[in-house]
Amino acid sequence: MKKTVFALIAAAFAFSAHAAEPGTAYVGVGVATVDHNADIAGASNMGSTGYKASGKIFGGYNFDKNVALEAGYTDFAKSTYNYTAGTASKFAESDGHAFYVAGKYSVPVNDTVNVYGKLGLTRVKNSVSGALNTSDSNTRAYGGLGAEFALNKQVALNLEYERYGTKTAVGAKPDVWSAGVKFAF
Repeated sequence: MKKTVFALIAAAFAFSAHAAEPGTAYVGVGVATVDHNADIAGASNMGSTGYKASGKIFGGYNFDKNVALEAGYTDFAKSTYNYTAGTASKFAESDGHAFYVAGKYSVPVNDTVNVYGKLGLTRVKNSVSGALNTSDSNTRAYGGLGAEFALNKQVALNLEYERYGTKTAVGAKPDVWSAGVKFAF
């Protein structure tokens, strides 16, 4: 996996076109990794599934080479938890996702590489079934930092860290790492 990521990054540097052309719309897909946690009062022998891979889709519009508006959807994947409460064995399953809208500011490093920051709002839904059976939806602050590697004027690869609001007791943590591909048109 590390060799593949390194090869993709090296290929991005080999091309010389900048993907963030002014006045262009874009769409993209990615793979997101989310750590899952469970902080259940009185529980022992807590089992957690840790990091899980899931999907992400996004789209936006570049107003100029620096400023864009982006919206997206990230699935946080399902996670299962086995634990003990008193003497009883219990089971819970969490599932979550988020929609976001953010302003994006990019700074070109060279002709093929941009670094960027995103700031906006996210709508996060987290539901837990089984022994806990809860559901929570909130609008929260959203932020992200990333790098984009242009393959040509229409295609770019990106790596980013995103923060989707605050931590919940059970379910996906708000810290998400993702890698994706963006198509401009």
